[in-house]
Amino acid sequence: MTVDLLGRTPVLQRHHGVPAHVQIERWLLAQIAAGEIVTGDRLPGERVLAAALRVSRMTLRQALDELARRGVLVRLPGRRGGAFVAEPKLDCDLTGVAGFTEQMRRADRRAGARVLSARTVAAEPPVATALGLPAGDPVHELVRVRDADGTALALECSWLPAAQLPGLLERPLTGSLYDLLGRGYGLAPHTAVEYLEPVTADAADAAALGLPVGTALMQVERTAHSATGVAVEFARDRYRADKVRLMIRTEVTG
Repeated sequence: MTVDLLGRTPVLQRHHGVPAHVQIERWLLAQIAAGEIVTGDRLPGERVLAAALRVSRMTLRQALDELARRGVLVRLPGRRGGAFVAEPKLDCDLTGVAGFTEQMRRADRRAGARVLSARTVAAEPPVATALGLPAGDPVHELVRVRDADGTALALECSWLPAAQLPGLLERPLTGSLYDLLGRGYGLAPHTAVEYLEPVTADAADAAALGLPVGTALMQVERTAHSATGVAVEFARDRYRADKVRLMIRTEVTG
């Protein structure tokens, strides 16, 4: 549905230091925050909206392009295309040592998992180093697509020390891995070091998540240790940047 914005376009301030396209971005964000335009609404066409705002189409496109880059709008080509209000991104809370299932619980979503592969392999040098093992030692390699309420959000690749976790791959692997490590082996992750890095989807990522190659993803590389200091997981999780915002809570300490 094309939303009627033409009757409430703002009067842009021309000479007070804030570019017109930034004022348009702020106005549209305020309209979304107030619920005046909602997910799935289509904005009026560029020519009509630019005329109502008394700006050039180039200026309007600057605003729309920036909001599309930030995931606020989705721009589609063709006669039935246009600029649409995107679904709000899901906040994944990485505070503490929270697996995907716990992150979704915090967001009031139902977590799911689809196992792509589960096998025991020889640890390659980066995996061995992270887990404190000699290169070539056996590790369990688990690759899963994680979803929230049926929407694929992340591709998880985890490596775990096989000697510490006998029979792990014979257990159910579609739930919380961290709960399984705790209940089954007494090795629940207690501390973790995580690195966040923007990446783009390669062919394997794209196939697993149903995305075009080159789509923006956010990678979280993590090494997790148990309370006794055992390295229990080295992981590279790749989240869809169009669906997820990663959040970390902090507090001031003395």
